Amino acid sequence: MNQKAHSDFFDTKVLGHPAGLFVLFFTEMWERFSYYGMRALLVLFLVSALGIGGWDWPREQALSLYGTYTALVYLTPILGGYLADRYLGYRNAVVIGALIMTLGHASMALEFSHIFLYIGIGLLIIGNGFFKPNMTSVISEMYKEHPEKKDGAYTIFYMGVNAGAFLGIMLCGYLGEKVGWSYGFGLAGIFMFLGMLQFYFAQPLFGKIGLKPADTSGNNEAKLEFEGDKFNPFSTSDLVIIAIVTLMGLIWIINDPVSKIAGTNLLEINGNDFSGTWIIVALILFLLLLVKRILGYPTVTRDRMLAIVIFCVFTVLFWASFEQAGGSMTIFAKDYTNRIMEGAYANIFLVVNILITVVPVLIITYVLYRLIQQTYGRILLSNVILATSFVIIWGLIFWMVNRDLKSTSYIVDYQVKKETNIGENGEKSIKEVPLLISDQMVSNADLGTQSTKIIEPIELKVNDKVHLIDLDKKGNFSYINEEKLQKILDADKLNNKKTSIVQATVVKIQSNEIEIPATWFLILNSLFIIVFAPLFSKWWESKYNPSASAKYGFGLILLGIGFGALAFGSLGIEQGAKVASVSLIWLVLAYLFHTLGELCLSPVSLSYISKLVPGRMIAMMFGIYYIAIAIGNKLAGKMGEKIDVIVSQYDMTTFFLIFTLIPIGFGVIAILLSPLVKKLMHGVK
Repeated sequence: MNQKAHSDFFDTKVLGHPAGLFVLFFTEMWERFSYYGMRALLVLFLVSALGIGGWDWPREQALSLYGTYTALVYLTPILGGYLADRYLGYRNAVVIGALIMTLGHASMALEFSHIFLYIGIGLLIIGNGFFKPNMTSVISEMYKEHPEKKDGAYTIFYMGVNAGAFLGIMLCGYLGEKVGWSYGFGLAGIFMFLGMLQFYFAQPLFGKIGLKPADTSGNNEAKLEFEGDKFNPFSTSDLVIIAIVTLMGLIWIINDPVSKIAGTNLLEINGNDFSGTWIIVALILFLLLLVKRILGYPTVTRDRMLAIVIFCVFTVLFWASFEQAGGSMTIFAKDYTNRIMEGAYANIFLVVNILITVVPVLIITYVLYRLIQQTYGRILLSNVILATSFVIIWGLIFWMVNRDLKSTSYIVDYQVKKETNIGENGEKSIKEVPLLISDQMVSNADLGTQSTKIIEPIELKVNDKVHLIDLDKKGNFSYINEEKLQKILDADKLNNKKTSIVQATVVKIQSNEIEIPATWFLILNSLFIIVFAPLFSKWWESKYNPSASAKYGFGLILLGIGFGALAFGSLGIEQGAKVASVSLIWLVLAYLFHTLGELCLSPVSLSYISKLVPGRMIAMMFGIYYIAIAIGNKLAGKMGEKIDVIVSQYDMTTFFLIFTLIPIGFGVIAILLSPLVKKLMHGVK
């Protein structure tokens, strides 16, 4: 696109950036809404009881399927980026990906059949491969003549990512858990579809940006980027290695859930499991190919590619710690954090929760207003679709807030019976288990009473009878209404399973008390990004903008400080403790510093990759970057699994100190490497 076209493109501005950036902002927001909304529900849906939509899977199987899904989500962008670079064009790839993901969400909303779940997950993986790398590639091409504004643009775009995650977790999660899984999955699909339509009808704003690529083999600009006529095409051996590594990776990833769910280990030979050896060989082949490719470029291009490799190493380290949010930090929130709010604190939480729900949506609605104000006549249908989306969002928010305000805390008693267990050595032990409604008559002498608490937006009186279900088989009961009760009973009868339902009696009403869900803390990351992203955007555009390597260093150090807050807050937890009641302020501080670290590193990573790589490889290199994130996520899970071992041998503080010292140490190294990285970047800022 020529200089004049880019100048015209920047004439229509919203908050200092072209209106097209905010079309991408909202498109990505709805995609993240659907992705995080579905992700928040998937495992919970799989392990929940039959009859209320869940499948009652063992947690190991559910987490195995979930892990394979997230791994493949980060793998397919390489293929999607390649196809967009060479054949489809970025905009076509985005539309194709969004449409495929919409079909995936629709399939998952049909929760009654395993085949629809697998089809849905498969479509989401494929669609994400087309969508994910090419959204950022459109921005890269959009700002080609304005590199000084790229960092700010990617930061604003990243705010849209987190706005979608915030709304998706909050609304899809709430609707799925409180109303029904199909409603949560369905809502994710609805907004993915609306996002696709909004983007499709807004394309007149983009001119020729992101259209199907033309043959650039003789283009002067391409020659400049590749330093002459050396384009370093893929050789036959390169393509063979790519095919082998891809096949090996797919087999290893798919084998994990297949071996656990179906009991068939594809990598077992003569009784020996070769899964570990298999993936190590695949990684070695991938690294050899990457080195060969980099060495095949001329000096400047090669050095810039090496800079990206350094960034990817720090990216792996960052996400290996940051993604404890989905594992060990969630365990900390559930079992070691005081989440019960009483009296005035309960009222304060309700007010704060309403504010952090409503205020961010008000800000995003204002951005929508500015976009419509600037583009009303040019993309009318797109704006109507976008405005309709926000009407739905506001309706759901008001419904959710009203439901929470009506919630009341009840203490209920349920009966337990004595059950004799015989151990491996023949010793007998007696424990009390809930008396199920399907149990036969039990002598009153063998019965006892236990209490639990439910919080629901219903009106009950003392001595009212209610039904509860043990969703996780650990005595953590949830209230079920009469409609769900009948569904559960029908499903239990159909599957010849013993029901998990107990009958309870209301004994006390405590209207001024609330328990904060452990998953509530997950929205803090997105909330803080929405709040601080504009400030960081201005920082990157100012004269105080730090170097690329320094940003990575600051991000890792801030991440370590966040874990330091958890380590300090955990000082009072005894060695080997399974539960505790630490103040929630330490978890809030951790998410705050983690978010500040993320803003230093994650959004600007996309910007630097777009500046450093040759033009024909932008989308593909974004795919390589997502592989680095995938490796970090996998390491996060492996490291998080050690929490019980470390807490039993040492304590919780020691566990979090590991994630404090390692990121801070590598953050310092990143800052010290700034002169070298700056040299490798050859003038790119």
